[in-house]
Amino acid sequence: MTETTADRSRRLGAKGARTRQRLLDAAEAVFVEYGYHDASIVKITETAGVAQGTFYIYFPGKHELFAELVDDLNRRVRRAMAQAAGAHRARLDAERAGFAAYFDFVGEHPGLYRIMRQAEFVAPEQLRRHYDRIVSGYSSRLAAAIDTGEIPRGDPELMAWSLMGLGEMVGMRWVLWHRHEAVPDTVLAGTGEIIARILGVPDPPGAH
Repeated sequence: MTETTADRSRRLGAKGARTRQRLLDAAEAVFVEYGYHDASIVKITETAGVAQGTFYIYFPGKHELFAELVDDLNRRVRRAMAQAAGAHRARLDAERAGFAAYFDFVGEHPGLYRIMRQAEFVAPEQLRRHYDRIVSGYSSRLAAAIDTGEIPRGDPELMAWSLMGLGEMVGMRWVLWHRHEAVPDTVLAGTGEIIARILGVPDPPGAH
């Protein structure tokens, strides 16, 4: 029976969970700097400040660590977006807040893009799961907004994929390629207008 992340966390306790997260954080830095194939367990453990033997308490090998890193980044970005969006009742406001949180996350974790690009070849199942998990929650929230009449009827999954693509490309252009600075207010406002068009709802005056 495969051990889940939650199972490992319970088995290892709080201290073990912290060490495991240090390895994940170190792996993020090393995979971004060297790429998957040139990254080594030695480099990762040195960056994490743990003994090489400690690595194998937490991960069977480099591939398993990389796959877990993809899942870890996915959990963290979804949590950041959900927390920001959850502070707003109106769907359009929630979307704008979620996008802003995503851009902030990209600024703090610019390696997200490179990790996901590598995952296309190294861990394609995790890459698909990364997107599917984001779209799943997205689709259900949009479907709920359609059911209440807050946004016009449409395909919530298609909307979700469209919105996700918008966020990813804007984040790449204005955060990743722009020295990891905050997205300019004009770009953030323009993104909000495009979100409103995708959702088919009017963009209230002064909403920005």
